[in-house]
Amino acid sequence: MLDKNRMPRHVAIIMDGNGRWAKKKNLPRVAGHNAGMKTMKKIVDHSDKLGIKYLTVYAFSTENWKRSAAEVTGIFKLLVTYVNSELKELIDNNVKVTVLGDYSQIPQDAKKSLEKTLRETRDNTGLQFNIALNYGGRDEIRRAVRAIGEKVRDGSLLPEEITEDVIGEHLFTGRLHADAPDPELVIRTSGELRLSNFLLWQSAYSELVFSNVLWPDFSPEEYEKAIEEYQSRDRRFGGR
Repeated sequence: MLDKNRMPRHVAIIMDGNGRWAKKKNLPRVAGHNAGMKTMKKIVDHSDKLGIKYLTVYAFSTENWKRSAAEVTGIFKLLVTYVNSELKELIDNNVKVTVLGDYSQIPQDAKKSLEKTLRETRDNTGLQFNIALNYGGRDEIRRAVRAIGEKVRDGSLLPEEITEDVIGEHLFTGRLHADAPDPELVIRTSGELRLSNFLLWQSAYSELVFSNVLWPDFSPEEYEKAIEEYQSRDRRFGGR
């Protein structure tokens, strides 16, 4: 049973297993991504119902460009379909959508649909839904270091003024949500036991929960199991 008084404010999810789900069913990989998109909608809705304030999902990494052109094209077509079909519901539910990563490189139709969603939900104050798109944790840190270095070079920042907070402010998360907490809980589906370049700075003290369930089969009930696992842990932050 979930303790509503101990809910994580920020949950991050590595949505893994779409391809394996499709392979098990003798379907093309894009069918797995389509099923995964439907699961993402359910988890966004359930996060809102549970009162979670921030939800970050790993939708497309900087390494995913290595996949076949057909699969990459299919993923972005599904993104267009999702944002176009769900925009009204996102607005009605007061959900704010933001993007972590450099989405300037994605196909133009996907970029246009995404920017419309960002624009029309930017004043919403409910669930803050972050889509990590063309995102990599190392790339995020590299960009932050470069931005800080430029400030040091132009004299607006002294080296001794570079604190953890300053670094955090220059990450994608810090620029978009100045007051957002780091994710208390990071969930990865499909049984893989790694972060895969996801929120490397922000997840330093996150609780990690790994589910063997493939992402398209990750139900709201499985989601609650992961949160229950989080609530069962004693978070000490190195203090004892």
